[in-house]
Amino acid sequence: MKEYRGINFRFNKLAFIVAAVVALFASLAAAGPASADGQGHRNWQVQVGSESWDQEIQGMAFLPSEIFINEGDTIHWRANSAEIHTVTFLASGQSLQEFNPFDPAQLGPVGGSSYDGHSYYNSGLLANVDVPGFPTAKDYSLAFPWEGDFTYYCLVHGMAMKGTVHVRDRGTEYPYSQGDYNRSSKAEERSIIRDGERLDASLADQATNHRVLAGGDDGVAMVMRFVRPTVTVHVGETVVFANTGMGAPHTVTFGTEPANVFAPSGDPWQFTGGNLNSGIILPGKDFTVKFQAEGTFDYICALHDYMGMVGKVKVVD
Repeated sequence: MKEYRGINFRFNKLAFIVAAVVALFASLAAAGPASADGQGHRNWQVQVGSESWDQEIQGMAFLPSEIFINEGDTIHWRANSAEIHTVTFLASGQSLQEFNPFDPAQLGPVGGSSYDGHSYYNSGLLANVDVPGFPTAKDYSLAFPWEGDFTYYCLVHGMAMKGTVHVRDRGTEYPYSQGDYNRSSKAEERSIIRDGERLDASLADQATNHRVLAGGDDGVAMVMRFVRPTVTVHVGETVVFANTGMGAPHTVTFGTEPANVFAPSGDPWQFTGGNLNSGIILPGKDFTVKFQAEGTFDYICALHDYMGMVGKVKVVD
C-alpha cells in the first residue's frame, strides 16, 4: 500500500507539472501577437466600435484607442458594431470636417495598403452588418513602414472617436501583447455598455407623450432608440422629436421611406397620415409634427431602423 500510494503520488505530481506547463504555453500563446509574417513583422487587431446584444447601445471607440507597434507591422481593424464608422488618417494640414454622406472620399476606401505617414487614407464605411443604403465593409488593414505617432478618426463621429498608432523602430521591445490589448478592450467595452445603460435611464426621465428623444449620446456611448417610442396624443396636438445627442444624426420618417432620406418632405404641421420625412435631424436639433387626424402612425429613423430605432404615435379624438 505504501508503494502504491507513492506511485500514485508521483503520477499525480507529474500530471500536475504537465498541466501547469500546458497552461503556461497556452497563456503565452494567448498573450502574444495574432500572427507574424516571414520577416518577423507582426499583425495586430483593433476593434472598431462596440454594442450591446440588442444593438441599442453603441460605443464610440477604437479598442484599443492607442496601440504600440514597430516598423513594418500591420494593423487589422475589425468592425464590431452595426453603427457605421470609418478609420481615417487625415492628410498633413487637413482639418476634420463634418461627415458628408454624399462624398465618395468619405464613403469608400482611399489610399493603398501601406501608410505613407502624411496623406489621406480612409477605410470607407465599416459595420458588422449590411447597412441599407450604404456601402460597408467589415474590416480594413494598413501596414506602417515608417516611425511616428499617427492619429486617426471616425469621420462619422469626429473628435468623439479617435485613435493613435505609435510606430517605433524595428526591433523595439513591445510594451503590450495582443492579449493585453484584448483584455483591456473587453473591460472598456463593458464600461461603455454600462455608461449607455445609465444614459438610457437618464433620457427616459426627460421624455413625455409630447417630447420623444431621437436617440442620445454622451461622447462615450450612443442610445440607438427613440426614447419613449410609443406615445398617445389628441387630434391637433404636437410631438417634438428632439436629437439631444452630440454625435449621431437621425430622421423621423412616416410612411414610405423616400429615396433621399436626407431631404425633408411632406408638411409636418398638417399631418393626417401618409408620407412625411424630417430629413436629417442633426445633434441639438428637433422636428415637430402636428397630428390632424385620428389613427396609429408608425415611424422610423431611416438611418438606424435596422437596429430597431422605430416607434409609433397613437392619435385619439
